[in-house]
Amino acid sequence: MEPQWDFGGEIVWRPSREQAEGSRLAAFMRRHGIATFDELMRRSTEDIAWFWNAVIADLDIRFRVPYDKVVDLSRGEPWAQWCIGGRMNIVDNCLDKWTAAGAAPPQGSRAGHIAVRWEGEEGATRALSYGELNAQVSQMAAALRSLGVGKGDVVAIFMPMTVEIAVALLAIAKIGAIILPLFSGYGAEAVASRLRSSGAKAMFTADGFYRRGQRVAMKPVADQAIALAVAQPGTKDAAGACALQHQIVFHRTSADIANIPMTAGRDHWWHDLAAREYPSQLSATEDTSAEDPLMIIYTSGTTGQPKGALHTHCGFPIKAAQDLVHCLDVGPDDTVYWVTDLGWMMGPWLIFGTALIGATMVFYDGAPDYSPTSNHKETGQPGADRVWSLGAGRLWNMVERHKISVLGISPTLVRGLMGHGEEPVRRHDVSSLRVLGSTGEPWNTEPWNWFFRVVGGGRLPIINYSGGTETSGGILGGNMLLPMKPASFSGAVPGMAADVVDDQGRSLRGAVGELVIRRPWIGMTRGFWKAPERYFETYWSRFPGIWVHGDWAAIDADGLWYILGRSDDTIKVAGKRLGPAEVETILVGHPAVAEAACIGVPDPLKGQDVLCFCVLRAGHEPSDALREALRARVIEALGKPLKPREILFVNDLPKTRNAKVMRRVVRAAYLGESLGDITSLENPAAIEEIKKVRR
Repeated sequence: MEPQWDFGGEIVWRPSREQAEGSRLAAFMRRHGIATFDELMRRSTEDIAWFWNAVIADLDIRFRVPYDKVVDLSRGEPWAQWCIGGRMNIVDNCLDKWTAAGAAPPQGSRAGHIAVRWEGEEGATRALSYGELNAQVSQMAAALRSLGVGKGDVVAIFMPMTVEIAVALLAIAKIGAIILPLFSGYGAEAVASRLRSSGAKAMFTADGFYRRGQRVAMKPVADQAIALAVAQPGTKDAAGACALQHQIVFHRTSADIANIPMTAGRDHWWHDLAAREYPSQLSATEDTSAEDPLMIIYTSGTTGQPKGALHTHCGFPIKAAQDLVHCLDVGPDDTVYWVTDLGWMMGPWLIFGTALIGATMVFYDGAPDYSPTSNHKETGQPGADRVWSLGAGRLWNMVERHKISVLGISPTLVRGLMGHGEEPVRRHDVSSLRVLGSTGEPWNTEPWNWFFRVVGGGRLPIINYSGGTETSGGILGGNMLLPMKPASFSGAVPGMAADVVDDQGRSLRGAVGELVIRRPWIGMTRGFWKAPERYFETYWSRFPGIWVHGDWAAIDADGLWYILGRSDDTIKVAGKRLGPAEVETILVGHPAVAEAACIGVPDPLKGQDVLCFCVLRAGHEPSDALREALRARVIEALGKPLKPREILFVNDLPKTRNAKVMRRVVRAAYLGESLGDITSLENPAAIEEIKKVRR
């Protein structure tokens, strides 16, 4: 008998009539004569061809050659193909549709509408309209073709979050090449392994970036990665040349160009390529099939072995835009900022999704709570004479100045911002916000309530959103029609036939089970790059025809959903399964605890025992008394059989740059096991913190 999850909590937000009826999801339902959300979920998951055809029409996705069939399942559900016979390059819909004469949407050209706003840690700001973005993308597409890069070639992007990252991504797609986004904090070996695996022909990088006031050199890492990649066996193409032939370097920092080594014939300055004149045919948008490869996104997953999820022109971007519309209610006049890096799924998701909608995306390149040593004046924007406050209020200052209407951050970042108190939020005008979003990890109740009350004023929904790189976006999410409890999801995203099941694949309610998806959807990965067997084994091998996502989830009596952590992270104590998030939520509920991570460690009698790591808030010190108080909280909530063996205090926990705690790494470090792939860590020094407290 598995322990029942005590969901607790009351509904704290219900949409107003104006929020619900004015939402894009409600408009979609009215258009198709659908009266209730439950009816929408039934139709969208039982008749997937109807639903995704309706989504494509609703998003005004235009095809050069219309598709004959929405979905083909003849090879089985794991290998579903979409928009059969259709031809379109997604850039047609991201840029050309908004700017080309005679091709603009019914409301007219959006060439003058701001496509992207950018802010650097040092205080610089820039903005590009759709017309300007289109021109720069066309120029860079021509530059790539002039270098011999073309359809089907893999092109990596190893850059900080600048305007140029959107230009590079869309230029690669425009010429029919395959995008390989890489985390900007990777070390050389991590970049090299992905260059080798993908067979990349070219790479975009930068001389460096700023992080907490320091210049971080990036090109030396890229150069070392290329050297490692081309020196390995299996990197030669049929002609015997090295796979990676070109590197395009953006000058991001104040470093003297003359002091940055460039390899002749291979390395090219971005600004030089952007200044050249090219024959007009080089800037044309490539004719591609809807199912042609668009992007490979590598994710380490819980095993530590990177895997490349393959996405297509009609897959990832359409799913991203649909989620932005149906979950976050994004429209053409919204300004969206999601705290992310291009190497995480949410980076390409933000670019493709907002561009398909015609909205404005915001990029920030730097630490979200960093203040330069001196204040900076904004230039080229209204109110340029105002010196803006930074530091703890940096994020809220950005909301105020850029008029951000949709803001997405991680629960861990919220916990960090909570430590600064409410005043940094209060001293800024955040009234432009109308939707809050979160992703990346399970919530704890206290930070959720803080975000809801302090930032959202108790009026704005927190659209909790969870899915993955392989799904192109959300499996579960909130929306503007359904109520919310702290830390909950309102339900499955329309079109996602999600369920929670037991060990035999039977639907489960009121208890913790595996999150699965019972029907294909347009954004599902088309397999792992060069590893189709691994893809099938990872997601489809447990229950026939059912995608097993690898998360623990539950549905409460009110129909709200919860993600409780990776099922790989499950702790099994004397046969009782325990999700780490269950214990972590209890610990961070104590006023002394800022963060917690719980793992299972071997026990000769019980199989596994619970071990907890806690990061304390400022003003609190580790003590035996605090340790016992925390242990008592867990016992009171979960019972004596699930009491932690130990509670250990550390100064930091290993996290990715999007602030996801890597329990796999915590466990390996504590047990002295191989750490596997740790290239996505933002703070590798935290591993030593774990090792220090080993007993």
